[in-house]
Amino acid sequence: MKFQYFIPTKILFGCGQLDKLHKQKLPGKKALLVISGGTSVKKYGYLARVQDQLDKAGVTHVIFDKILPNPIETHVTQGAELARKEGCDFVIGLGGGSIIDSAKAIAVMATNEGNIWDYIFGGTGGSKMPEIAPLPIVAITTTAGTGTEADPWAVITHQDRNEKIGFGYDKTFPVLSIVDPELMLTVPEKLTAYQGFDALFHSTEGYLNKYTNPLNDMYALKAIELIGKYLPTAVKDGKNIEARENVALANTLSGMSESIGGCISEHALEHPLSGHNPKLEHGAGLIMICEAYYAYWAESGLVNQRMIDMAKALGKQDATKAEDFVGALHDLIVSCGVEDLKMSDYQILKEDLKMYTEVAFETMGSLFKADPGEMTFEDCLKIYEKSFQ
Repeated sequence: MKFQYFIPTKILFGCGQLDKLHKQKLPGKKALLVISGGTSVKKYGYLARVQDQLDKAGVTHVIFDKILPNPIETHVTQGAELARKEGCDFVIGLGGGSIIDSAKAIAVMATNEGNIWDYIFGGTGGSKMPEIAPLPIVAITTTAGTGTEADPWAVITHQDRNEKIGFGYDKTFPVLSIVDPELMLTVPEKLTAYQGFDALFHSTEGYLNKYTNPLNDMYALKAIELIGKYLPTAVKDGKNIEARENVALANTLSGMSESIGGCISEHALEHPLSGHNPKLEHGAGLIMICEAYYAYWAESGLVNQRMIDMAKALGKQDATKAEDFVGALHDLIVSCGVEDLKMSDYQILKEDLKMYTEVAFETMGSLFKADPGEMTFEDCLKIYEKSFQ
């Protein structure tokens, strides 16, 4: 019953909330507006709407539009250089998790020396703490997957080393986040599923985390319940605003769960896959390994009641054993139409699974320490092998 609760982010949640941006006390007068290298925020008018809001607020801005689906270290450096050159005094991330994660990392590097890898804990990171506070961060999310609008974490890949590692501390929480489900109506079917499962696993991992606490348990179980009930509808009918709202809420709750609970080794196992194969969507990678992963914990007997709780939250009200969660998870995967994902389709080779296991421990080894029990190298390798298709 001892825990810390710290989520210092003002969150505007609900349809139409983007239109209230100009009424907020923004943390500066010139923003670096970070968006993806794609076209969606321009195509669907989201960028123009944010620009209009900034104009109304009397805030000027500069656009940085290079961010990839798996964001990389060099783009963080370039964004920070642009922020300094243009004299930006805060950063806005407009887009999905990769955009907002990048905005956080750029905000850190706009005020500190070196590059972001000097401050990464794990792998070849320098494990330094930033000496100077980052620029303030505003998050405007257009997807429901990472929960980054409500947590301090930013996941970045070092493009030369294929290391994909999370970073964050108290000062990388956004000061303001806007979660407007109307901005999510255009997310394609498959990406809706991938993102929804990422949010799901932030909560399931948080609920199994041995350092969990009563508040985290409430957030995690509610997020699991909402995803189980609404994600299939959001996937099949992307214009269904009720489904989008509830999946968005689940995502934000999952971000809060990451802030006060935290992920465990499932995320450590996925990061090497998408870190080495950047065309692999993070959520898709999690789906590939999830059934073998949770079957491992069901077989361990260490978290039986918690897995029953999660099965009931997913909708299996008559659950009586840990394996029922694995069954409920499989049913959700099928109902969202993502049961056909294969590692081999992303050029992941079976002979490389041992290497991926090594990388998981080297880059994200700290997550294994939060597992409900010990997971050995051989255990991890077997999970990869059972997941491989």
